[in-house]
Amino acid sequence: MARFRRPLGENTAGYLFLLPWFIGLTVFLAGPTLVSLGLSFTDYNLLDVPNWVGVRNYERLFTQDRRYHNALMVTLTYVMFAAPLNLAFALALAMALNARIKGLGAYRAVYYIPSLLGGSVAVSILWRQIFGLGGIVSQILGFFGFEGSSWVSSPSQALWTLIILHVWQFGSPMVIFLAGLKQVPAELYEAASIDGAGPWRQFRVITVPMLTPVIFFNLVLQIINSFQAFTPAFIVSGGTGGPLDSTLFYTLYLYLQGFGNFRMGYAAAMGWILLVIIGAVTALAFFSSRYWVHYEDAGR
Repeated sequence: MARFRRPLGENTAGYLFLLPWFIGLTVFLAGPTLVSLGLSFTDYNLLDVPNWVGVRNYERLFTQDRRYHNALMVTLTYVMFAAPLNLAFALALAMALNARIKGLGAYRAVYYIPSLLGGSVAVSILWRQIFGLGGIVSQILGFFGFEGSSWVSSPSQALWTLIILHVWQFGSPMVIFLAGLKQVPAELYEAASIDGAGPWRQFRVITVPMLTPVIFFNLVLQIINSFQAFTPAFIVSGGTGGPLDSTLFYTLYLYLQGFGNFRMGYAAAMGWILLVIIGAVTALAFFSSRYWVHYEDAGR
């Protein structure tokens, strides 16, 4: 019996050290998550007692709320273009920075700065000024003889300004791509060069297959982050999702319903639907990975 007491004591000490984390997980994450699930079946305005309405919130979302359908389509369009373009740009810069050039560390730091800023309010305000009427983009177009206009005020262009902002923040996936490129054996490129393969063929048959695990990792992160985008749309549109709801992201509409209209039950239902959508898209990405992601030890 004595030999079992020591491991039990060691485990107890470990759990005691982990206790603050478990308390924080329960109080700030697990607890509110379960409460929001219950609130999604109620009519709740933060002031009165929640009124049970069953699945009425979900029915209204799917069958009656056209603005919700628009927010969903805007978000899906944003994810469809922003995530792949961000990864393509990050991979291109990573390959350029992977070359042995003088001052490489400084270049990496400079290119990573936009990601450190993230989706901050200051960057979003700056972006609105750049693409607004009289901004830098408008002035450049005017210099070449094109009529300047406010991109953020155009229903056909406002969403693309936010996509460009997301693509511009390529630092994090770029650093991960750089780490992946360092793991590609140089012998493969040397052998391909001897066989007469050019840079483009080497990229297709060596770099991309060897980087598919890293590409998959970055893709999943970018998809999740794109679905959760909020600050740029809120700042650029002035919190309305305009013009004509062209920048009405899912999260922004959820915020407007919960904190603008005080329909917390309705907003909670939207949150759970978003969770299901992200989970389904992520699961689809994992399912598809078996056909295009290659691991070195897969055949072992």
